[in-house]
Amino acid sequence: MSPALIFILCTVTLDAIGIGLIFPVMPDLIREVTGGDLSNAALWGGVLATSFAVMQFLFGPLLGSLSDRFGRRPVLLVSLIVMAADYIVMAVAHTIWLLLAARIVAGIAAATYSTATAYIADITPPDQRGARFGLIGAGFGIGFVLGPLIGGLLAGVDTRAPFYVAAGLAMANLIFGALILPETVTDATRRTFSLKRANPLGALRAVSRLPGVRLTLGCFLILGIAMNVYPSIWAFYGQARFGWDSGMVGISLAVYGVSFAFGQALLVGPMIRRWGEHRAAHYGMWVDVITLAALGFVTSPILALAITPVTALGGAVTPALQALASRAAPADAQGELQGVMASLNAIAMITSPLLMTSIFSYFTGPGAPVYSPGAPFLLASALMLCCLALHVLGPRLRRTATA
Repeated sequence: MSPALIFILCTVTLDAIGIGLIFPVMPDLIREVTGGDLSNAALWGGVLATSFAVMQFLFGPLLGSLSDRFGRRPVLLVSLIVMAADYIVMAVAHTIWLLLAARIVAGIAAATYSTATAYIADITPPDQRGARFGLIGAGFGIGFVLGPLIGGLLAGVDTRAPFYVAAGLAMANLIFGALILPETVTDATRRTFSLKRANPLGALRAVSRLPGVRLTLGCFLILGIAMNVYPSIWAFYGQARFGWDSGMVGISLAVYGVSFAFGQALLVGPMIRRWGEHRAAHYGMWVDVITLAALGFVTSPILALAITPVTALGGAVTPALQALASRAAPADAQGELQGVMASLNAIAMITSPLLMTSIFSYFTGPGAPVYSPGAPFLLASALMLCCLALHVLGPRLRRTATA
């Protein structure tokens, strides 16, 4: 494995660890700076999370286009500098407005994932990109398991400690990247920067003109909305359905994170090599449809935990769709494409929590027509059926259009 690939995987893993580090301490930090109760802190937590996602949506294509023009290396390194500074600001913040400003800046500069994915596309042959994208997903899975565990331990030392550690990890990775990361954008693949293509709508319009990409992007958006059901309502679902406390919720999330990382690292590559990107995505979507529906109906906590590792097989969908889209994009538009996909993911991160928590509230409230804590998972399963239909019909529609 090349040093550059190691750096990219370290970057996404440390990014996820850095995000996960601050999860356990955010409620206490928000209460500390606002002087309010937990309910008020939850509202501010939602504002901070939404502002971060909105900035990702607005600025993802801009940063992708900048990396197509000026290179992946400077965008990645600058994003690490801003990330480290952002954690320091959060560590010393004593007002909610400074915390909000820090999250806005972090959302603007959150180029790590999309630029790292574009870098992988630059250094990987098209037929191997799906497996490499799976490694990025594995890095995120590992980071989201380790981050909250480490953050919880550090929070016992000091409320601000996780932020300083997250800043230190970002700076260490910055030094590593500055020493070993080569540039992959050459004069042959460098593209002139265009502000028209650097905004979300302009970039989406330009990218969707590529043959076969529009339907793939549609699948990617539906997939994001459906699969964000896990972080959106899992803790509420576990408590309402099984009576889990916070400790048991944490254990169940760790099982999911380990399963996801295992699937991304060890299963995605063989699935794509055996079946190709299209069929691997097809089969993975069926796994998602079935496991989400099962979680919607299951009443046994042991069975729910047994289903969780099976969801790892559905982890092939995201890297397979990324590989399909990457194949259709020219070398000088890989950053723009990944920026658009980051924007679509941000839309899903904004939409899914609102949708899934509303469904959960409706079917668990006093006036619920049927008590069903698993209703959001049933909705997610239905969305994945729509995604599957779009994925299957896409090639047929293209063949009909060209006939």
